[in-house]
Amino acid sequence: MRTPARTRLRTATAALAATLGLALVAGCSQGDTGDAHGRITLEFLSLAWQQDSVAANKALVKEWNTAHPDVQVKYVQGSWDGIHDQLLTSFEGGAAPDIIHDDASDLTDFAYGGDLADIGKLLPASLKRDIPGQSWNTTTYDKGVYGVPFLQEPRVLIANTKLLKASGARIPTAAHPWSWAEFEQASKKMTVKGSGSRPEQYGVAWSMKEPVSQSVNLSVSTGGTIFSRAAGKNKVAFDPAESAVSQLINRQINVEHTSPKSSLGMSGSDTLPGFFAGKYAMVPLNFSYRQQVKQQAPKGFQWTVLPLPAGSGAAGETQGVVPQTLSVSQDSAHKQAAVDFISFLTQGKNAARLALGDWMLPTSTSALKDPALSSPKDGWNTGSQIFGNLVPSPVLGVRGYAEWKDKIATPAFQNYYNGSGTLGSLRTKLAGDGQRVLDRYQR
Repeated sequence: MRTPARTRLRTATAALAATLGLALVAGCSQGDTGDAHGRITLEFLSLAWQQDSVAANKALVKEWNTAHPDVQVKYVQGSWDGIHDQLLTSFEGGAAPDIIHDDASDLTDFAYGGDLADIGKLLPASLKRDIPGQSWNTTTYDKGVYGVPFLQEPRVLIANTKLLKASGARIPTAAHPWSWAEFEQASKKMTVKGSGSRPEQYGVAWSMKEPVSQSVNLSVSTGGTIFSRAAGKNKVAFDPAESAVSQLINRQINVEHTSPKSSLGMSGSDTLPGFFAGKYAMVPLNFSYRQQVKQQAPKGFQWTVLPLPAGSGAAGETQGVVPQTLSVSQDSAHKQAAVDFISFLTQGKNAARLALGDWMLPTSTSALKDPALSSPKDGWNTGSQIFGNLVPSPVLGVRGYAEWKDKIATPAFQNYYNGSGTLGSLRTKLAGDGQRVLDRYQR
């Protein structure tokens, strides 16, 4: 792993401090230091934001602090908004928290830049076994482990139960999902023409304010990869396997008119008022949106959670996900203690509490055994049943992805879905202009 000059300087400073007689703390690795009483304090930057999630995190911090008087954790509330730039500033200034909550797509440049610690040898074997290898792959670079993947969020269809049943369409299950073609036909059945040029009821509303991650991750079901490696370098392509779902979305918006063009500028939350009003029969949303649906739905409104459609072949029911992660700063003087706290947070029963608080799925196989996570109530069972179909998003581990996403892919997808750009121009932007962006990170 390459180490930049700023990190080498910080490392040298930390090493010098260690030689000046800083006391070691019992139970922590060599280099862990404490106060005059042998007590250390770890800063834990949490990005939990939902009320139940914040409560679960704070409760676990309190439990840890009660049981570990010599290793105290200070809860620091953060926000997902602008987290990459905030962390970059803290790393540059040598003021990063010990324990960092983030997601796997944000780790690549920080890991390669030497800002995060390789915690692979500090993790307990039980935790390594409990989380599947494909989840560990999302935080592993050059054989180093730079975070613990602990929460993951599939995308699902949330449907108006009344409109779904009235359409006569087959109701899909996790064991027998719709094909993409069936989904397209079901959307037509749930679209009702109005007196004017626009339907009074649309089969589906695609929220595309941020179109890239869902376009990339949904392409996995049709065998798409978008990113691959050849001769040690990342390559980007947007061939038929990668474009199949994007083409379907484009058809629904611009040809079949089963999805409104107005939803393209919406976030997932923005689609909910129209969904509750019966304007949209289905909304593809991240799994955690179920909480907002439950809290905001009008009295008597019935909704159901359906699995996403499947492509043909072996990849059919898979979808890419980007797990949330817990990492340790390279500058932390308490790496083993920080890993011990992370292990506490992510052990089975605690991981289940965090998942329930965030309305997401754990990566922990033991946590998934919690009965609440497989209950039919609020669609938890749909999530648990598709757990085995979740694979790492193709974007993970791609250096330069953030720039590719912001400068190339976002405007290109928005133009295409809006009907302003052709499939050919989309391919040229993503794979042509996009490859030049990636190449700058691979010289």
